[in-house]
Amino acid sequence: MAILLPPIPRRCNDIDWSTWEAVDRCTLTFVVRDERILLIRKRRGLGAGKINGPGGRLEPGETELACAVREVEEELRVTPTGLEHLGRLRFQFVDGYSTDVFVYRAADCEGEAQQTDEAIPLWTPVDAIPYDEMWEDDRLWLPDLLEGRCFDGGFVFEGDALLDHRLERSA
Repeated sequence: MAILLPPIPRRCNDIDWSTWEAVDRCTLTFVVRDERILLIRKRRGLGAGKINGPGGRLEPGETELACAVREVEEELRVTPTGLEHLGRLRFQFVDGYSTDVFVYRAADCEGEAQQTDEAIPLWTPVDAIPYDEMWEDDRLWLPDLLEGRCFDGGFVFEGDALLDHRLERSA
């Protein structure tokens, strides 16, 4: 006998975000200095080929801040400094996968960013961010990060396509 699971909602209003739990908890970190932002071209995993910030899954017992630093070090061989937590993004995919992402802005980094098996570093002028090569939601909240504003969002995706979102901002 087959077990029928309820369908994954395709609209943000159909999700109770207060009780929603993600499959994975992750971080994203963006180093911003001298009107440039350190982005990566992801070489593997979810979003391979897309441009994003370095980040990944929390390990058991790890804090969000420790994960943010570790992921930048692993992906780019630099250590982010002056980290500030600015956002939380919840992603629900209609295939059932979900991730809860804690977003950080770093004032700088120690070392020179290097290509790794996971990422190709891209120092990009903040006025020339290649949104067309990124996840659709990035253009909605990344300007807030660049301005130092806090944000909290929920997003529903089907594959790479953004179906719906909600985004709250604060000073």
